[in-house]
Amino acid sequence: MNLGGINSVPDLDKNLVQAAAGIPVESKRSIIKKDLIRNRYIYLMLLPVMAYYAIFHYGPMYGLLIAFKDYGIADGVWRSPWVGFTHFHHFFENPYFWRLIRNTALINIYELLFAFPAPILLALLLNELRRIVFKRVVQTISYLPHFISIVVVAGMLVDFVARDGLINNILGLFGMEPIAFLQEPGWFRSIYVSSGIWQGVGWGSIIYLAAMSTIDPTLYDAARIDGAGRWKQTLHVTIPGIMSTIVILFILNIGSMLSVGSEKIILLYNPLTYETADVISTYVYRKGILGADFGYSAAVGLFNSVISFILLTLANTISKRVSEHRLW
Repeated sequence: MNLGGINSVPDLDKNLVQAAAGIPVESKRSIIKKDLIRNRYIYLMLLPVMAYYAIFHYGPMYGLLIAFKDYGIADGVWRSPWVGFTHFHHFFENPYFWRLIRNTALINIYELLFAFPAPILLALLLNELRRIVFKRVVQTISYLPHFISIVVVAGMLVDFVARDGLINNILGLFGMEPIAFLQEPGWFRSIYVSSGIWQGVGWGSIIYLAAMSTIDPTLYDAARIDGAGRWKQTLHVTIPGIMSTIVILFILNIGSMLSVGSEKIILLYNPLTYETADVISTYVYRKGILGADFGYSAAVGLFNSVISFILLTLANTISKRVSEHRLW
């Protein structure tokens, strides 16, 4: 019996058509086997990626056991004595617990308020440029800081905000006294977030520019016919066109709210600025690497990961309920 376009329908629908026509239905195993044969080169390309995550991301997860053990290097993971949730209790009772949570959360909130919208605004501005040469020059200049090492960026910041640095020299022109920026806790978050914006705004705008390139040009034509100017086109065409990208990246940023990178903070902070600069990742570094308290630091890191997962799931659930955009 001729079934016409049966090859163009999905395998499940194909089975339904075959069953209705009295043709024996293929088993799931045979469907999977045919798919593996038909797409063997694609699966072969996928193998190195799967191997990377299995070896370097999922394999080492057994090491999380040391968060529940009094880990000793000589005893190893399996022979170290089990202590249960003792490390977690010690962390929750630590006098610095709320300071670490507050500093980590505040830095991330500042980044969500100021650093997250910055690439979107830059992409919108670049999208409005009509001189291609000028647009490419601006893009190149804005991308360059991304390729500068964090160590170099931290060194530049230390020199710029020193008492005899560029910033204080400029302030001196207005008769202001020099400020020891990196010795005053109140300035640390501003320096950290603003330097992050400078380094990442250009690179972060790439994904939004790519999303803008997929917007149907006829939508702009229709908006112009309706009398919409450049601002109205941006508001009613461009921003809705990239809203799904904005929401997905916002959800991912919410999921990493307690995962502030420790590299730049370690290079910039000192005991004088611990009050505002000390975050969970730097505390784990000091306790785990410098203090060799591996079980305790693993417990703190596991707590951080669990809270990040809860925030990610919560943000995705809220987005799914209030809009059609979601991560999964």
